[in-house]
Amino acid sequence: MYLEKIISQNVLFYLLGESAVVLELSTPASLALQQRIWGLADYLRHHSKVKEVVPGMNNLTVLLEEPQQSTSAVIDWLREMWDKSDALVPEARNIDIPVYYGGEQGPDLNDVADYHSMTAKQVVECHSSANYVVYFLGFQPGFAYMGGMPEQLDTPRRADPRIAVAAGSVGIGGSQTGIYPLETPGGWQIIGKTPLKLFDPNAMSPTLLHPGDNVRFIPVKEGVC
Repeated sequence: MYLEKIISQNVLFYLLGESAVVLELSTPASLALQQRIWGLADYLRHHSKVKEVVPGMNNLTVLLEEPQQSTSAVIDWLREMWDKSDALVPEARNIDIPVYYGGEQGPDLNDVADYHSMTAKQVVECHSSANYVVYFLGFQPGFAYMGGMPEQLDTPRRADPRIAVAAGSVGIGGSQTGIYPLETPGGWQIIGKTPLKLFDPNAMSPTLLHPGDNVRFIPVKEGVC
């Protein structure tokens, strides 16, 4: 495995094995830079050298058709592609996500409130007042990583992850918020739950959310409002 890494203008480039190269931007993530990642990913999907492109939040992994023997050559190539890249602004949809906050649906809401010396209602108001943008899908089919969560809600993941987190659970993990599309083990702080289905493999569009979508969380009156 190649371990050499090259940093250029706050961008880290490195090989992942012999057939993948990674572009990683310095933090914090921003929508403008994420749009450039989307633009580069869209361009590279049609490149003869590329087998697959995997955009993430603040990073891009490019799987190559052929193994690379020269670290510097492939990194120089990706750096040149990045320098020439243009932003891609997808046609955004406005998606409202109804959420039952607190209670059995959000068992960690009070813990999040205590951590920040807030009331549960203040956490709900803060979380639901923000405008979010889907940066990418990962972890599970339809699991959206979103930018836009207020900094005052930045909360560490649970020390003891749950064996099963219910589908539809809305959680906070560090500076991120997200929704579990399927039941799975997980360590995010669960503050609520939505009745919406985030992933349906039989639907024309299997995932409810797409990169670039604008998302709002709407408290349901039966929860903590």
